[in-house]
Amino acid sequence: MQLEFLTDPVEFLAAAGDHLAANPVVSTVVATLAERTAAQLAQGKEQPERNWWLVVRDESGAVVGAGMRTAPFEPYPPFLLPMPDEAAVALGRALQERGEDITAINGALPAVQLCAAELVRHQGGTVEVGQHTRLHELGDLIPPTPVPGELRRATEADVDLVQAWYEAFGADADEQAGRARGTSFHQVPDREETLQNLVTKNIWFWVDEDGVPVHLTGANPPSYGVARVGPVYTPPEQRGRGWASAAVAEVSRRIVADGARACLFTDQANPTSNKIYAALGYRAVVDMANLVIVR
Repeated sequence: MQLEFLTDPVEFLAAAGDHLAANPVVSTVVATLAERTAAQLAQGKEQPERNWWLVVRDESGAVVGAGMRTAPFEPYPPFLLPMPDEAAVALGRALQERGEDITAINGALPAVQLCAAELVRHQGGTVEVGQHTRLHELGDLIPPTPVPGELRRATEADVDLVQAWYEAFGADADEQAGRARGTSFHQVPDREETLQNLVTKNIWFWVDEDGVPVHLTGANPPSYGVARVGPVYTPPEQRGRGWASAAVAEVSRRIVADGARACLFTDQANPTSNKIYAALGYRAVVDMANLVIVR
């Protein structure tokens, strides 16, 4: 196995693009981030020096795996796509040799488990599961029970509310999954990033019959024909009223109507969200995990 660590997302996409496109739902996170970072670089925005993009090749030179370390939040966990077992083990060894301090690693099973185990073998410590996630793709959309209101696109004028709900999302998600608030690593954009997201991403409110926002659903622009839904957030006082089902269904319908495939992640420990998405027609594709290395 050959591991290629690249610093340029454009070079990464040139090398791994066909591999990502062959299974674009599973590749959604890496593909989306690579394309977004490439666009930002073209606009003059620099990426942190710690970032890398990984291409895994077999003995024939064919690309058989990919990954990245681009998380903007500590402890900057790498994200791995499926790859041969021996490549995942070799990656753990390579990260040790590169002197990288890895205390968390996310992505597809079993690659993340094997990589983390190899890191622990060299560095010591234990591997714990921070979060079990599951990637789903929409099959045939099943319309939910109608509720009052409609979907409304969030604009730059909504930045304060969007920012507040972004900040609440991670801790609330932990609580809903039975974890202590703030246990999981979640990216929280700052206000400037949120303003940019309102321009470059699809962020929607479900508004009630009085036009009051009661729920937020986001969606990334399509990458290789796949658009990933998220975040999905309903404030506590508005839960249990069907807002999330209505919003996710309508956002998903629009994605499909525009010719793309819709996918999303769930936290396996959150029965509410898993039930909602299954009822809408989302079906499991691959299990992933966020692992923590405790020393």
